[in-house]
Amino acid sequence: MRSTTPVQTLSRAAHGRPAAPVRIVHLGVGNFFRAHQAWYTEHAPDADAWGIAAFTGRSAAIADALRPQDGLYTLITRGPGGDSFEVISSLSAVHAADEHAALLGYFRSPELAVVTLTVTEAGYRRDADGGLDLADPSVRADLAALRDDAGAPVTTAPGRIVAGLLARRLAGSGPLAIVSCDNLSGNGAVLARVVGDLAAGVDASLADWITGNACFVTTMVDRITPATTDEHRAAVASTLGVADAAPVPTEPFAEWVIQGEFPAGRPAWDAAGARIVGDVEPFERRKLTLLNGSHSLLAYAGSILGHETVADAVADARCLAWVNQWWDEACPQLPLPQVELAAYRRALVERFRNPNIRHALAQIAADGSLKLPVRVVPTIRAELAAGRVPEGACRAIAAWVLHLRGVGARVLDANASVVEALAAGTLDDTVAGVLGYLGLAGEPLVTATVRRLAGELSSMVV
Repeated sequence: MRSTTPVQTLSRAAHGRPAAPVRIVHLGVGNFFRAHQAWYTEHAPDADAWGIAAFTGRSAAIADALRPQDGLYTLITRGPGGDSFEVISSLSAVHAADEHAALLGYFRSPELAVVTLTVTEAGYRRDADGGLDLADPSVRADLAALRDDAGAPVTTAPGRIVAGLLARRLAGSGPLAIVSCDNLSGNGAVLARVVGDLAAGVDASLADWITGNACFVTTMVDRITPATTDEHRAAVASTLGVADAAPVPTEPFAEWVIQGEFPAGRPAWDAAGARIVGDVEPFERRKLTLLNGSHSLLAYAGSILGHETVADAVADARCLAWVNQWWDEACPQLPLPQVELAAYRRALVERFRNPNIRHALAQIAADGSLKLPVRVVPTIRAELAAGRVPEGACRAIAAWVLHLRGVGARVLDANASVVEALAAGTLDDTVAGVLGYLGLAGEPLVTATVRRLAGELSSMVV
């Protein structure tokens, strides 16, 4: 590694390929998107024909950082043996969320073929039944705005898509694919439902038009991508001799499994390693259960023990044993060969142990109210149906109980006002409230197991 003082910022003239024509719009310019979908697009053999126009979520900060760099950034792949550095050029334009006119302009373009999203589980604005949450103030505001003026600014992800589709229908620009890349079971159907609900509330005829002109694609995505720190910026400066305000650290492993139709085409992502399949559900369930489920277990139980990162936690024999117990319970419920699942488990342990990936448990702990129902609860239900009480799964719930009571990682949750209220009263009260929230009330053996494990974890608090 050479050491030098940065003399320039990243620019296409010096460090990247020319901006490709925009044929993809992306909502949510986080690190994961830039390490995953943008990386796959960069590595597609036809990348020069597939530029991405990316829009931020709430904050304009990442757009402000990337625009002076022509949308370029450095991907730092952090393997056990060291780092490698690659400049990614697939973002042809980066916009703040409030640049609504630009968003509608892209949707009107007949060149636009794909819309992708990474807006987290909370961004879908679902109610308890999985439909659009019409009681959400932001959803109600978007509905009112679009009923009054199809071009009015909106703020939610479903609202932005519906606004874009209204503009596209009016322009007669043809069909396109809308691709969810969030960790949600059946994410394509989830997105189709909330978009359809909002569209029906704005203009009943739009809902019919969407059915014939928008293909909602389901995907499974996987790449561990920590937050960016000054250490990463310094590493880019030292190695490449440039100032990069927004590098992205990630692991060597990447996986993308895609199911659905692309009526206006797509990049050759499969040539870059993506898998195009007829049914993504087995891969999705494997990932949500084994990777994401163990991440949630580690986030709550590991932080109770005083650990800060995934690597720190799995270095603790207690945490690793808890993860393996969870996997032993979960694997029989997954519709994939046990040999394949065993190989996946071994690969996960290697990934978790990577000392160069500092994946913060506090980051993973966010939004447990949305994550645990899809990552852990299905296994509990399946095991109960088989006449077993899954202790590993119950430990994840017990650790979340303590998390809500202020132990371990700080509570950051889209439903904070609801779940923090569950922490009031005694530990028994919280256990009962949490199990009720998760739809597991009336299961005395689960209640007893979660209460016992919460007591055991309480005695381990650092």
